[in-house]
Amino acid sequence: MAYKTFAAIDVGSTDVTMKIYEITAKKGYRQLDYVSNIMELGLDTYKDGYISQESVDRLSENLSKFAKKMKEYGTTEYCAYATSALREAKNNMMVLDLLKLRTGIEVKILSNSEHRFLMYKGLAVKSENFEKIVEKNTAIVDIGAGSIQISLMNNGKLTATQNIPIGALRVRERLKNLRLNKVLLERAMEEFISNEIDTFRNHYLGDKEIKNVIAIGDEIGNLIRLVPELEITDHLNEKQLNAIFDKILSKNIIDLADEYKIPYERATLLLPAAMIYGIFLRNAKADMIWTPEVDLCDGIIVDVLEKNKNLTFHRNFEDDIRSSVYQIAKRYRCNREHNYNVAAIACQIFDKTKKIHGLQPKDRLQLEIAATLHDCGKFINMNGAGDNSYAIIMSTEIMGLSHKERQEIANIIRYNSVPLPDYREIYGSLGSADYMKIAKLVAILKVANAMDRSHKQKANAYQIVVKDKQLVITIDTLYDLALERGLFDDKADFFSKVYGIRPVLRQKGARVS
Repeated sequence: MAYKTFAAIDVGSTDVTMKIYEITAKKGYRQLDYVSNIMELGLDTYKDGYISQESVDRLSENLSKFAKKMKEYGTTEYCAYATSALREAKNNMMVLDLLKLRTGIEVKILSNSEHRFLMYKGLAVKSENFEKIVEKNTAIVDIGAGSIQISLMNNGKLTATQNIPIGALRVRERLKNLRLNKVLLERAMEEFISNEIDTFRNHYLGDKEIKNVIAIGDEIGNLIRLVPELEITDHLNEKQLNAIFDKILSKNIIDLADEYKIPYERATLLLPAAMIYGIFLRNAKADMIWTPEVDLCDGIIVDVLEKNKNLTFHRNFEDDIRSSVYQIAKRYRCNREHNYNVAAIACQIFDKTKKIHGLQPKDRLQLEIAATLHDCGKFINMNGAGDNSYAIIMSTEIMGLSHKERQEIANIIRYNSVPLPDYREIYGSLGSADYMKIAKLVAILKVANAMDRSHKQKANAYQIVVKDKQLVITIDTLYDLALERGLFDDKADFFSKVYGIRPVLRQKGARVS
């Protein structure tokens, strides 16, 4: 049977991990090998802001060993991703370049939203009970070294996600400098964590009851290892969590690490991790914590197979992104009917002009998101709505989108209502965003928005064709289109500059006032 191998590499904040998978056409994928080494890169970043040269040398050694292991399996395809430790390091570009030169492995930095979405993908595919669990209100709590990500699901749909900077390593380092005794340290740690989680609850939970908590991340497996007598399988309740907490408090860190064969560095993270889970479980008033064994490598392989269309999954992950975007639109009281209509028109124009714009399917999703959120800034102020919308998008995490993609969406919305400046005027403020992608999607959004300028959804159907250097849009409606026609030409002018063809608006059906 034909098969190939693939390596998923996670350069994390507390360890460096690689999993090698076998991929087959009929059976999907299975794990062949697993290698992991403790490396507290996050300790460098969170303390000094830089990855030390010593850490770069150790990381290079580990990745070189990974490269050798990949050769043993004949593995040529891989994805190597780094998370918050490298993302937040001021010298990250230098580190990545050294790693590539020394090991031949190209490591890419994930934005927080990309990282958490990969974890979510791995969870949704690997956990057999996932779909059943999330039928009830569920919080997915992903504790990392640097932060905790809380994602909410309602009726099986992803509704919100928020990153809170209280990861186990960050909490440990921040509070150990206080030099408190054990009792005072425990109290200070609980107050510190509770304050952050209380703020999240007030903003995102309100009166909602969370029935289930799904715990993923680095530390949940080590916590369960402390209480083999409880025979915990895939979930634990508050009583069992309290037993884990008591076990941690009853022994010193060295004894815990030695007795349960947990690396000392990881053992020092057990107390803050247990506190975070316990406080969240109490605050959310959930029944239990589900504990599937999922890591970033599991998400990487699912993502690769999905993108390459090697496997079809029951869950549509783009719909999860859409669901969270709809909740953002609801929070800022966007005009739902108008925005959904504009999004539908914009996507139809995108599909009909594929040969002209040369964009990718993910760009279509960006256009849809921009259309769905294009008037969110009016919630702040009707004046300068474009700039207000830009600020909202750049301040709101959308799980599954990179920082670059979010920046592009924010600019598409900003220049929907005002002219897009020449590249020379704004290149300094674009960051990594693609100016021409922004221009192409802005041109489509302007035309789509003009076609429902009255916010009355006048059309029954749209017929869109490219013919004789024109984008002919025929609207089937009995309503008067005077407002739409009056604003259409200005939007058509910009579209013509970008694409070299001119949109033309035609009406099918007799008009009524």
